[in-house]
Formats: sequence, structure tokens, C-alpha cells
Amino acid sequence: MAVILLDSSVIFDHLNGRYGRTQFLEQLIEQGHVLACCPVNLTEVYAGLRPDEEERTAGFLNSLEYLPVTPEIARQAGLLRRDWQKKGQTLSYTDVTIAAVALRNEVPLLTDNRKHFPMPELQLLPLPAREV
Repeated sequence: MAVILLDSSVIFDHLNGRYGRTQFLEQLIEQGHVLACCPVNLTEVYAGLRPDEEERTAGFLNSLEYLPVTPEIARQAGLLRRDWQKKGQTLSYTDVTIAAVALRNEVPLLTDNRKHFPMPELQLLPLPAREV
């Protein structure tokens, strides 16, 4: 059993009923895992939300454990972005913040955007192939 941080792409896929993500998340919960989100997820989800989706979306997001962004996490995110930029890879502020939340809380990240999270110290959980 583990707390698992969800990348926003996984949340979007679940909310939109795509790629069998809902069933996969349900399996994780049945196995005793706890699903989590962070402030960046909330910002990304609400930025694209239609008014008629608000209640259902809030219900799902409120069912997740919440991992905050602390000053230490913000600092680590900035350093991750700086260090990867020096290596020639510019990562988004949102992705480095999600990565820093996972690293600081020592939880795996569930994402299908592996190229956005190249940090070798970050534990990425595999997603099953996308089902249409």
C-alpha cells in the first residue's frame, strides 16, 4: 500500500473517461493504495473546466489525499528546473513542482508523460497501455 501522486494528465483522462484510466485507478484503490493530488493539479484541472463539470470534478478531487506545496518543495522545484535547463532540457514549472512534491513526500508519481519527468530519483509508476 502506498500513497500515489497523480499527474494531471491521469486526472484529465479519468474525468473524461478515456483510456481505461478510471478502471485502473479503481484497481489501485482496491489494492489499498491512496491516490493524491497537489495544488498544481488543481490549477491545471480548473483552468480547463467547463461550468457543467465543476460538481463532478470537485467530488473526485476532494476524494484524493492532498499534498501541499511548501516553501521547501517550491525551492526544490526551482532547482530541478535550473539543473535540467543546464542539461539542455527545459521542463515546465508545473511538472517540476509535481516532481518536487513526489520527491519530498517520497511517493511515486503516476503519469504517462515520462519525458516530462526525467529525474532518475523520481519513482514513476507505469500505466497500462491506453485503451480506447
